[in-house]
Amino acid sequence: MTKKVLIAEDSSVLQNLMKKILGQASTFEITAVKNGLEVMKEVEKDNYDVLLLDINMPKLNGIECAKKIRAMDDASKNQLPIVAITGNALNMSDEEFQEVGINEFVPKPINFDSLVATVTKWVS
Repeated sequence: MTKKVLIAEDSSVLQNLMKKILGQASTFEITAVKNGLEVMKEVEKDNYDVLLLDINMPKLNGIECAKKIRAMDDASKNQLPIVAITGNALNMSDEEFQEVGINEFVPKPINFDSLVATVTKWVS
């Protein structure tokens, strides 16, 4: 069964690189959005197997998105695995990520082997 990945990244270059790398690595069905409001619309309308979430996005940042997703009534949505993608990982502790419901983080610059391994782990 095809696994659905939602990529939330405001950089078109990074978004396209992630789509290409994940597309080559597996038969993921990939949807990409550029801001937090689009993340929430996608999560509300569809079920995803994992969310790759940039922390610094316009309109609604990754932390706010994670909190809103975890607060949703629908268990199929509020249990969505969230992998933060951030260049500011040093500014937040693992505990702070976990407190808002982020399962794991991948630091920028992205190691694409690590990204594929992380996504594969969460969709398995």
